Amino acid sequence: MDETTSKLAFDTDWQYDPAPESTDHIRIDEQYELFIGGEFVAPKEGRYFDSINPANEKVLARIASAGKDDVDRAVKAARKAYKTSWSKLKPAERGKYIYRIARVLQERAREFAVIESLDGGKPIRESRDIDIPLAAAHFFYYAGWADKLEYAFPGKQVAALGVAGQIIPWNFPLLMAAWKIAPALACGNTVVLKPAETTPLTALKLAEVVRDAGLPPGVVNIITGAGDTGAALVDHPDIDKIAFTGSTAVGRSIQKSLAGTSTKYTLELGGKAANIIFADAAIDEAVEGIVNGIFFNQGHVCCAGSRLLVQESVADEVIRKLKDRMESLIVGDPLDKNTDIGAINSSAQLEKIEDYLRIGQEEGGEIYQSSGTLPDTGYWCRPTLFTGVSQSNRVVQEEIFGPVLTVQTFRTLEEGLDKANNTPYGLSGGVWTDKGAKIFKMTRAIRAGVIWANTFNKFDPASPFGGYKESGMGREGGLHGLDAYLELS
Repeated sequence: MDETTSKLAFDTDWQYDPAPESTDHIRIDEQYELFIGGEFVAPKEGRYFDSINPANEKVLARIASAGKDDVDRAVKAARKAYKTSWSKLKPAERGKYIYRIARVLQERAREFAVIESLDGGKPIRESRDIDIPLAAAHFFYYAGWADKLEYAFPGKQVAALGVAGQIIPWNFPLLMAAWKIAPALACGNTVVLKPAETTPLTALKLAEVVRDAGLPPGVVNIITGAGDTGAALVDHPDIDKIAFTGSTAVGRSIQKSLAGTSTKYTLELGGKAANIIFADAAIDEAVEGIVNGIFFNQGHVCCAGSRLLVQESVADEVIRKLKDRMESLIVGDPLDKNTDIGAINSSAQLEKIEDYLRIGQEEGGEIYQSSGTLPDTGYWCRPTLFTGVSQSNRVVQEEIFGPVLTVQTFRTLEEGLDKANNTPYGLSGGVWTDKGAKIFKMTRAIRAGVIWANTFNKFDPASPFGGYKESGMGREGGLHGLDAYLELS
C-alpha cells in the first residue's frame, strides 16, 4: 500500500454495521409485585412506579413500591424462615441450594444479560462478559463455603446473625445482589433485599430463580421501592445486619440511624480512585487500562479510575493517545455488541453529570469530549476529559459517577502519592510501572482498600473488596464476606 492509498484508507469515513443482541428469548412482565415469603404479592398500599429503559426512555415494566407494612411483612417472613427452616438445615444442604441458584443463573445467563442492559443502560458486552458470569461465580464460591465455616475461622465458634437487610445500587444490579445474598445464605442467615428503584428487574428475575430453585419460603425476600423503602428496612427493629452499597451521604445517614443499636452493618460507599502512570510504564497498555477503568463502565463503578495522575515527562504522550482512543469509542445502543459506552442510567444521573461538566469548566478546567454523534432519545454522555485542573477542583475531589476523567501531573513518586491520597475517599487505585519495587512502595502507601498494578477493575469472588475513610467500612468478597455475616466467639 503506497502513501496515498494509505492516507485515503485512514481518511475514509466508515462505521461498524449494527450487531444487536436479540431480545426474543427474554420475558419481561408488564407488572412486578414484591417477592415475600416465596411468593409474589401486591403492595398493601397499591403503589407502583415505572422502570425505564434509559436508551429510549420507554417503560419496561410497572414495579411495586413497598411501604412500611410491606417491609414488616418481608422481615417477618425472613425471621420465620430463619427460625423454622434455614437455620435447621445442615450446612451442606444450604450449600446445595446456593449452588442450584448459581447453575440456574448460568443457564439463563443470556436472558439476564439482556435484561440488565435494557434496565441499566450498560453495554451488552459488559453485562454478558462481566456482570452475569461474576454473579454466578459468587454463588458458586459461597456455596462451597457453606459447610466449611469452621475451617474459614479456625478456633472460633461460628453462628449466623439472623435476618440481613441488604440495599444495593443501580450500577451493578445483579452482581451486587449476588455479592450480598450469597455469603449471607452460606452463613445461615435469611435475607430481605432492596434493589435500586431504577434497576429492579434483574433482582426480580433473581427472585424467580430463588423460587424455582426450591429455597424454603422466606429465606430470600426482594422488595422494591425508593429511598423510603430502604429507610424502613434500616429502621426495622428485627433486623440483625444491614449491608449497604451506595452513596457516602446515605451511608452516613445509616450510621446515625443504627447508632446505639445492636444491629451490625457494613457500608461500601463512594470512591474517587487515582490511576497513577509512571514514565516507565507500558504507555499503550496503561491508556487501555484507563479507558477500561473509567469509560467502558461509563464511570458507573464506585472504584472507577476517575482521577488520572501521570508523570510529567510522559503526560503529553498519554493525553494524546488517550484522546485518540476516546475518538474510537462508540456511544450508543446498549444491546449493540459494537457499543463501548451505553446509556446513563437515569435522567437524574445525567443531570448530575452535566452539572459537574459545567462546574469543571467554571473552575478553569479544559474540557475535551469525543466527537461522535449521540442517539436522539435516551440519556447519553460522551466520554469526557478534564485537563488543567488542580487538587482543589470539585471535579477532582467529588464522585461524579459518569464517564468523566480528570488529569493531573506529578514529577516525583512522593508527589504522586500525596495527590493520590489527598481525597476524602479510599476505595481503590491503580499503579502503572515496570518496576516491581515501585509497585510495592506505592501500594503500601496508597490509602485505598483495593489497588491494582498494571491493570484495573479486575474482580474475583475470593478477593475482599471495600474501602477506607469515606468509602465505607467492612469488606465483601472472600473470607471477609463471610465474617460480615457471622457471630464469631
